[in-house]
Amino acid sequence: MTAPLVLSFDTSAAHVAAALLSGEHIIGFKVEEMRRGQAERLMPMLEEVLKEARKSWQNLDAIGVGVGPGNFTGIRISVSAARGLALGLGIPAVGVNSFDAIEAGLDHPAVPVVPGPRGQGYLSPKGEVPYLATQDELIDIMEDIALAHPVPESLVVQIARLAAKRYLDSPPAPAPLYIKPADAAPPKDPAPVILDQ
Repeated sequence: MTAPLVLSFDTSAAHVAAALLSGEHIIGFKVEEMRRGQAERLMPMLEEVLKEARKSWQNLDAIGVGVGPGNFTGIRISVSAARGLALGLGIPAVGVNSFDAIEAGLDHPAVPVVPGPRGQGYLSPKGEVPYLATQDELIDIMEDIALAHPVPESLVVQIARLAAKRYLDSPPAPAPLYIKPADAAPPKDPAPVILDQ
């Protein structure tokens, strides 16, 4: 049996990251810091990662995608791309949240935390619903245990590794992990009426 080939990517923060995992080995990898333009850069980056590893879309066994929490637009970009690729290629797409990916890359005790707005952080205590913690809560936690923040290079590799373990279990389609509402809200005015002529 050949080693499964899993392409993972993440745009949940100010980066575009991709990794190609063959069995236990990362055979393709790219990370670029980027605040804007992730939607335009993602697919070309995935093509580059595959080409440099001398692989094609048809060689893939699964897609792994970061589902957040983090940047609303960035998460939507990756999740939409993963769902579209999975549908087009007829392979599973596995959503992996940042908490699981951070924890999988740890070699010491720490609490995974994803940076949030205004110095806050997203936490996911064991057995509890993820929430947005205040700066004071984060400081209190650090008195007892270290906090582990996401590093794009590690995050995308761990997304690939976790997707490789989960893709045979008929995972549900990836969905964004949004913990708080978007800062931008839809207008409260009613939609304009379109008159037929």
